[in-house]
Amino acid sequence: MKNRMMTVAEASAAIAAGKTLLIAGSETALRHLPKGRWIGGTSVYFLTAEGGRCDEEDVFVTEFETATSCRIRHYGPDALPGLAQARFEHGISAILIPAFSKAHAQFAIEGAGYEGVFDQPLMGWITGTHLDEIGKTTPKIFDGLTGAVYDEGAVLLHAELPAGTMAELDIINLFQQDPAADTIVFDTDGFSAETAQVNGETVDFAAYVASKGLDTKLPLVADYAGAMINVSFQSVDADKHRVQFYAPVIAGVEYKLAKSTGDYATSFAARIGSEGGEELSCNCILNYLYGEMEGKKTGSFTGPATFGEIAYILLNQTLVHLKFEAAEASQVA
Repeated sequence: MKNRMMTVAEASAAIAAGKTLLIAGSETALRHLPKGRWIGGTSVYFLTAEGGRCDEEDVFVTEFETATSCRIRHYGPDALPGLAQARFEHGISAILIPAFSKAHAQFAIEGAGYEGVFDQPLMGWITGTHLDEIGKTTPKIFDGLTGAVYDEGAVLLHAELPAGTMAELDIINLFQQDPAADTIVFDTDGFSAETAQVNGETVDFAAYVASKGLDTKLPLVADYAGAMINVSFQSVDADKHRVQFYAPVIAGVEYKLAKSTGDYATSFAARIGSEGGEELSCNCILNYLYGEMEGKKTGSFTGPATFGEIAYILLNQTLVHLKFEAAEASQVA
């Protein structure tokens, strides 16, 4: 696998050569690419070999060198439950969904129940915009094969892998539940909440967050059988009695505020260390911002900073990475 920033001309040459590609970049840059075996999504924040940067001219390109064939599909929100149907018998799927879309909410809440969603690696991200453009410009996804551009649904690249190649999907999450924190339970699913049960008592959740002085750079964390899944704060509006999140809270699930990691940037760099390299990865825009990654190297994971990460399900404040390796003989047989 090859991951690197390219000029539009370099990416166009790779497309013309028939390579199977996953591309992130600004809408303007992506619209200048020719048709071919690629899918793309809008992002202008990147973790590169030289460090974090905001770039609206170049694109970040991942080449699936081992792919023997590929299928590209766009699924509208109503068709999302069937997103695994076009997979190859042995392969992986890359998925891109625009932030703030109907598909974003639907996948976030219902995706874990889709048939076959956990049978093969499903990796991707929620596409975004420049932070100054939130609410002004809609994030986009691109079907490079047809040239179609969407601000709704999901675009998937289903890649076939050789029998001797296996894909391994993993996440890096800085956060654990703070055992001393209050237990928070919501009554309804959604990207926002007005009330919550805190230690069994119903509260105005925005007022609770404000009165407790909670550090909203830290996410709420749910423990799913040992897997820590974050829900990040987007905004707290005490006047409107509403808290907005970057991922949905799920009714009935017990959340606790994350335990502080100390200095965010230092903790993140120490956590990922020298891992990474030739792996497809994406990192949350909040890690990029709160970790002060612009201009800094943080390990060797490279890829876009995104408005949500997908490793089978939607994640927040998480680094997701996919690597390929030779299969053991017992796995090939």
